[in-house]
Amino acid sequence: MGSALHQITEIASWLFLIYGSIICTGYLFSAVFSLIEIRDYKRRNNFVDETAMLQSLNLPAISILAPAFNEGLNIVENVRSLLTINYPSFEIVIINDGSKDDSLKKLIEEYELEKRDVLHHSFIPTKTIRGIYKSRNKAFKNLTVVDKENGGKADALNTGINICKNSIICCIDVDCILENDAMLKLIKPFLNNEKKVIASGGVIRVANSCVIEDGRIIEVKLPKKFIARVQVLEYFRAFLMGRMAWSRVDGLLLISGAFGMFDKPTVIQAGGYNTNTVGEDMELLVRMRRMMREKNVPYTVGFVPDPLCWTEVPQSWKVLQSQRNRWTRGTAETLWIHKKMLFNPKYKILGMLSTPFWFFFEWLAPLIEFLGILFFLFLLLFNQINWIIFLTFFLAVYSFAFLFSVTALFFEEYSFQQYTKPKYIFRLIGTALLEPLLYHPVIMWSAVMGNFDLIRGKKKWGVMTRAGLTNPVKKNKD
Repeated sequence: MGSALHQITEIASWLFLIYGSIICTGYLFSAVFSLIEIRDYKRRNNFVDETAMLQSLNLPAISILAPAFNEGLNIVENVRSLLTINYPSFEIVIINDGSKDDSLKKLIEEYELEKRDVLHHSFIPTKTIRGIYKSRNKAFKNLTVVDKENGGKADALNTGINICKNSIICCIDVDCILENDAMLKLIKPFLNNEKKVIASGGVIRVANSCVIEDGRIIEVKLPKKFIARVQVLEYFRAFLMGRMAWSRVDGLLLISGAFGMFDKPTVIQAGGYNTNTVGEDMELLVRMRRMMREKNVPYTVGFVPDPLCWTEVPQSWKVLQSQRNRWTRGTAETLWIHKKMLFNPKYKILGMLSTPFWFFFEWLAPLIEFLGILFFLFLLLFNQINWIIFLTFFLAVYSFAFLFSVTALFFEEYSFQQYTKPKYIFRLIGTALLEPLLYHPVIMWSAVMGNFDLIRGKKKWGVMTRAGLTNPVKKNKD
């Protein structure tokens, strides 16, 4: 019995070690590719003035689609932000997805809206539209508000796709704050590209604790709460060291649902957003890429590393766990729907690298980590732990996690330097020291529960309570 237990322990230990080594190697390669991509982007764009593009008559018109459900806390400020973006030709379509609060009432009062008969198509089936509103004030002539029965974010976006007029659509979360030149930068991949560009994404940043006036970020501040501050580091890693690397090899599988631009005809051809998954943003892009590859149409997906969009992140553990539970379910659903792509050379980089990476190191990683904890408890129960080896392995993993976060922070300072005060950098370094011990276990458990809920057939998004971003007081002490 003792010999068999020892053999099982040794085999399992080697498997965990090999898996962890592969993950670390993958992260190191992503860091290298991201650094190269950021360097090249800075060289190409350091001397480019986006405002000069405003004078161009050749820029395509854009339709900005923003679903809203119970967003009364921020909706007036956020729409004001959208109305003042720098772009020569755009329309804004706010889709009120059956809100139970005063979202629609606030919009009607603030923007002088009245119900109109507006001709629209039904390219994609959606829930019933209760009314389409336009403003009596010519200053808001490019604003349309759609009131519809509740059907979820995907259904709301499909409604916006049916109603909007332009062939380039930008899908955003209505609670997001955009930079003035966000659209000018995000449209760049669509211009003068040899291949057909089907989508373009940008970097999302954390707006918690920032000073906001008239729907604009006027001072960037580091979040005061640890839970929000650690998500700043997460976003650095995800965008500056993750999606930048995938963009370098044209293997992106995800453009954030908070802010992404798409070719509308391709979206309609692909069938629009899938209302049967909670990961509709990832699933749509994967389906579009798969469709283009199966049709043998040369295409690409753009990514812009500039900080273009600011959003409020969860500030309570309950809301955070609900969000990460949903992200896990969405990832698993997408990978299952498109399982045909896994290790399929027909799909090239997507089949041989992107989907395998997401399968083994995004979806499976929390489950394997949880199994590792159970394995540790099993060894502890039978007194089979070599404490020197365990502590060495733990310190190695902890150090790698910390250094990876610090590297992401370096990338931020090398590229766009949004957090200019030295004390912000020291706080982020301190946050990176605590993250593996206090924050990561919660994220891992949320992912495990996400898989459990997926097996149970859970389809709900979960409650996403917001604290609100309006903060006109600039002189508050940090």
